[in-house]
Amino acid sequence: MGAVAVILLVFIGCSSTIVFLELLVKSEPASGHIITCSQFLFIAIEGFIRTHDFGRKKNVIPIKDYLVLVIMFFIVNVTNNVAFAFKISMPLHMIFRSGALIANMIMGIIVLGRRYTLMKYLSVIMITAGTLCCTFASAEDIDEGKEVVDSAEEASSVSTFVIWLSGLGLLTFALFMSARMGLYQEVLYEQHGKHPKEALYYIHILSLPGFILTYESIWEHAMKFSYTEPLEALADVPFLNSAPRMWLFLIGNTLTQYVCISSVFTLCSECTSLTVTLVLTLRKFLSLVFSIIYFQNPFTYLHWVGTMLVFGGTLLFSEVIGKIRDALAPKAKEE
Repeated sequence: MGAVAVILLVFIGCSSTIVFLELLVKSEPASGHIITCSQFLFIAIEGFIRTHDFGRKKNVIPIKDYLVLVIMFFIVNVTNNVAFAFKISMPLHMIFRSGALIANMIMGIIVLGRRYTLMKYLSVIMITAGTLCCTFASAEDIDEGKEVVDSAEEASSVSTFVIWLSGLGLLTFALFMSARMGLYQEVLYEQHGKHPKEALYYIHILSLPGFILTYESIWEHAMKFSYTEPLEALADVPFLNSAPRMWLFLIGNTLTQYVCISSVFTLCSECTSLTVTLVLTLRKFLSLVFSIIYFQNPFTYLHWVGTMLVFGGTLLFSEVIGKIRDALAPKAKEE
């Protein structure tokens, strides 16, 4: 598969999964457990067939090392999806997770004793400022969304704000846990070599028992999904014309999430790190714009300022401008 086809699949898969995810959480904000479980189960089944060859292929990285990674990966994914139940909007969710570089840098300094250039520190300041801008703007949206007319409604407003702050706490925790997981994965790859497909499979299949802890929520939402109305757009399609819409959204989210993850892994092997950074950054930005326009999520000028700071800081951290300049330099000399 060529690089152009892979890039196209990244845009289609990763952008589509965001659409299905928003359709799900708009109707059922607390459906994070069943969404995560479906994604993990599908990737585990696919990996057992293609990567593990029905149990015949031996793993390179020891299972005990994967177990540590699995615990962190499971907690990060469940926490990110559960955050939607705490009044976190999709745009804020995407922007907040784009600040992962901050957490990576802090954890790199604390855990591995790394030091960075002034440009990287500047980019992290930009990302932090952008994330704070969007966070404060979202807080204003919550305050403006309700007019307090009596003590009961005032208490309700305070309660909503506390719930929203709890959601921010969950996202912050997931951000730093994800950064720590990345460092641990980096150490594993240095010791055993890079085996992304194997890691993807074992991380997902070993995480499945963890969903036993959330079976009540999964069963509750499975029942809720089953009683939702079919999609009118599929009224003339056999079988699908009677399928509950939420199950269709869940299947769509699971399949597109698989396309997204597998395409990103393939992109890393097909293209340079510069191309990967540009593609993923542009994909996040387009997904954000689509979410704002199509789902009419609140987005003020302060949100836009924050967004530009986050994505600009991300590109600055990745040294995209310098790499482009270096790539064009030889051609300039030849001309």
